[in-house]
Order: sequence, then structure tokens, then C-alpha cells
Amino acid sequence: MPTAKLRAAPVRRIHTISTPQRRRIQTSQCFTDAPRPSQAEVARARAYCANLVRTYDTPSHVLQSFIPQSSRDAYLAIRAFNVDVARVADTTSTPTIGMMRMQFWRDAVTKALSGSPPKEPVAILLAHAAEDLHARTNGRSRMSKNWFHRIINAREQYLGNPPYPTLQLLESYAENTYSTLLYLTLSSLPQASITTDHIASHIGKATGIAAVLRGVPLIAFPQPQPGGTAGHITGQSGPAQGAVLLPLDVMAEANLQEEHVFRMGGEAPGLKDAVFAVATRANDHLITAREMLAKLRSEGTLGHEFEHQGDEEHQYGAEQLSAGKEQQLNEVEQAFGVFMSSISTQSWLDRLQKADFDLFDPSLRKNDWKLPAKAYWAYTRRKL
Repeated sequence: MPTAKLRAAPVRRIHTISTPQRRRIQTSQCFTDAPRPSQAEVARARAYCANLVRTYDTPSHVLQSFIPQSSRDAYLAIRAFNVDVARVADTTSTPTIGMMRMQFWRDAVTKALSGSPPKEPVAILLAHAAEDLHARTNGRSRMSKNWFHRIINAREQYLGNPPYPTLQLLESYAENTYSTLLYLTLSSLPQASITTDHIASHIGKATGIAAVLRGVPLIAFPQPQPGGTAGHITGQSGPAQGAVLLPLDVMAEANLQEEHVFRMGGEAPGLKDAVFAVATRANDHLITAREMLAKLRSEGTLGHEFEHQGDEEHQYGAEQLSAGKEQQLNEVEQAFGVFMSSISTQSWLDRLQKADFDLFDPSLRKNDWKLPAKAYWAYTRRKL
């Protein structure tokens, strides 16, 4: 039987990293004669989104203070959108109804970004933030509808909790959800930079992988949730039947069987080995982001190419592609608050290691009361 005592073993780190993804500041239609929400409606929508994020994504609520005030509404709208879309399967009775809800969000985003949001708080705040961004930049910058749709499509694909065949496909899911959230937030600053996109891609992958790990016990043993117990979202939502959402190739390598998890929980043979392998990949992405930043500061380069340069939403002009060290460092400085999710992700991974990679350890369900101090220390020293 493979050992589950991994904490005492030498630290293993995988320095091979996978894919980032796409980016460009674009979206549709002008804010012309469409009816706009009143200031009172916007204020109510802002309060609703703040409460939603506070309840279901506590780290993002804590870290909003590092986002520039001018982009705070966009940040709250983007994070509240993510919470609502992530919870679709938990709040619908069948996959068919879940798909209808996903289509509602596609339509709501499209209308919000064109200035005509439905009477839904997240859409109202998103429309307000998009209009403000349009005004601040004289129409030069917009949040991409395609990125919102990418998040919806990725979460819709996993509505029924199908397994991730490989760790690489789990990384792709994290890229299409959490990395894309960071791209959207960067665009609201506004910023379109290959340098900050590249760093954000690795941070988003780490955050998405950690979110899926966090959700494994909740998906394996789903419980009726009274409104407002979560404190964070799990990166995956699903129907009432249990599922073990670890990549199949990692489970096979660790000789982990799903039925053993259902019968034995955290004591299932091979579970800690599998969790260790997945958590190590998340940690590797954070290590890579830190190494890229260090290399940029010392040598003026990130060290390797951005894999998705040239993809649909990652089109860059000649000036951006030829940016020198000083310009790239200025872009990182402007974007650093967006990168703060790396601190909450690293904190959770550290707690997981302290729990000997036991996902069922109750301490992992608690919010990190030290996060504000950790984030403030990291932000003032510009350390990821």
C-alpha cells in the first residue's frame, strides 16, 4: 500500500508547466440609447455582489482592497458572476435546467456589456462597470464578452461532474475559468499586456486546481447547504450524487479507487498520494509565476514564451510585444493587486501540506484569518 505520509518526504516540485490562454480587450456594441440602471439600482447591485462574494468566495472579498478603486465594481461583478455560474448545478434540479441557467448567463452578459442589462444584480453592476470603463478610456478598452462566455462554457461542460481524464485537462479547465477571471480583471484596470497575462495565467491555473481540490470532499459527499455556509467556492459544482473529481491518470498512478473514497473518506488508500500530485502541480504554477517575476526584475525577460500568444483573445500590438524592461515592470506594478489571489492559494496549499494532504481535515474548511496580514505583507513587498 503506498504511503500517505508525504509531509516528511523531500519536497517534490514539478517545474514543467502547462498552458495559459487568451486575451484581448474587446467586446461589442456602444453604450448609446440603451436604458441604464439608476444609481439606486447600481448601489443595491453593488451591495448584493459584495455580500455574495463575502459569503461564497471569502478570499476574493478580502483581497478586493488591493484592486484600484476605479476597477472595484468590475472586480466585484466579475467575482459575483463567477460565484453564481459556479453554483448553477447546486441550485438547479436537473442538468437540462442547469444548461438553461447557463444560457441565461450568456444572454445576461451579452446584454450587460451592450448597456442593456436584465434586472439581475450581477448583470446591473457589470453593465455599470463596463460603461465606466468605456468612459474612462474614451471607448478604447472593454471587457471581453468572449472571456465571460469561456467561463460559462467551461463550467457547463462539467455540470454533471464528469471526470477529468488527465491532469493536463484539469489545468485547461483552470485556465478557462480562474485564469480567465484574472484576464477580465486586468482588462478592467484597463490593461492589455502579454507580460501580465502570462503571469496571470500561471496564478489562475494554480488557483483553479486548488479550488477543485478544495471541492473534492464536498462533491464526494454532497450535503444540503443552507444559504451562506461556504465561505469560498470550490471550483466545481454538481448534482446530488457523489463523485471524486481527481484526474483519472493521477488516480491510476496512485492506485486510488473512487469506491474506496466513498467507503473510507480521507483514509482511502492512495488518496493522499493523488492529492499530493495534484497539489504539487498547483504549487509549481505559483513557483513559475514567482520565478518569472524575479527574472523580469533581474534580466528584463520572463524566461519563456507565452503559449497562447496569438490566440483569439491574446492579440498584441507591436508596441506591446517590444516592450522593454521598464515598461513591463510598470505593467506588473499596475497589475499587482490582481495577482494577490496567489497569496490565498499558496496559503491554502501550505495548510494542505500541514494536514499531510488530507483533504478531509476540518482545518481546511475554515477561512484563513491571517490572510489580510499575509496579503498586505506580500503586496507592500511586491512578492507573490
